[in-house]
Amino acid sequence: MLDRELLALMRQVSEAAILPRYQQLATKDIARKPDRSGVIDVVTVADTEAEAMLAEGLAKLNPGIAIVGEEAAHADAGVLAALAGSCWIVDPLDGTNNFAAGKPPFGIIIALADGGIPRSGWIYDCLTGRFCAAHSGSGAFVDGERVVARPSGRTPPVAAISLVFAEEARRQALRRHIMPHYDLVDIPRCAAEQYPRLALGVNDVSVFERALPWDHAAGVLWLNEAGGKAARPDGSPYRVDEGSRTGLLGAASPVLWEELAARYALSA
Repeated sequence: MLDRELLALMRQVSEAAILPRYQQLATKDIARKPDRSGVIDVVTVADTEAEAMLAEGLAKLNPGIAIVGEEAAHADAGVLAALAGSCWIVDPLDGTNNFAAGKPPFGIIIALADGGIPRSGWIYDCLTGRFCAAHSGSGAFVDGERVVARPSGRTPPVAAISLVFAEEARRQALRRHIMPHYDLVDIPRCAAEQYPRLALGVNDVSVFERALPWDHAAGVLWLNEAGGKAARPDGSPYRVDEGSRTGLLGAASPVLWEELAARYALSA
């Protein structure tokens, strides 16, 4: 039941607040948004309107659960305290840089966490309508069909490695210890696309230097439930309440993850 309700809400928000503005944004509709590490992101009127609509819809589903939205947390860091308890985690428009540039991919991500652990997650692709859902211990699904993560089968394995949020020393270390061992492809700059790629035979591994909860809570759960692996580089589970802790590795299989983690350790 919850999957149907979340799909309906995400589709409604996409059709009302996001898609009408796709490739229609005026300059005044886009603002620069520095994060707490100094990296400049962008935010659009679609982000803020979508978050308001999602928050309203989620509050109706369960009024007793806190809502941690990306834009709300940017405006008030105190919102992040709710990550330690039961909460909805909302990325109203993942891939905003792509959206603002008038290109795919972009989507909506929602997770339900408790005690710092993602328990359920949903990822909606606004342009294709692809709907990924996962619940702890119950498997991963795409459009209602159960999926099992599969590698690309290519040699060397396919890697999407994000350097956007890494300092220059880290970039050099990643280039030296990891990149030579993989067939490198461009990152989509959209977790709503990257996690499905890791399970659906497109990409084999990914390195994320920044691991904000609204970007990763749903995807980590979904990939693990599909039989792939996403975890901190030391093998510890991803938690949404770990504050500024960085580093997250994802792979289409546990074997691929272990190989990546060993190489990542050399780059640390």
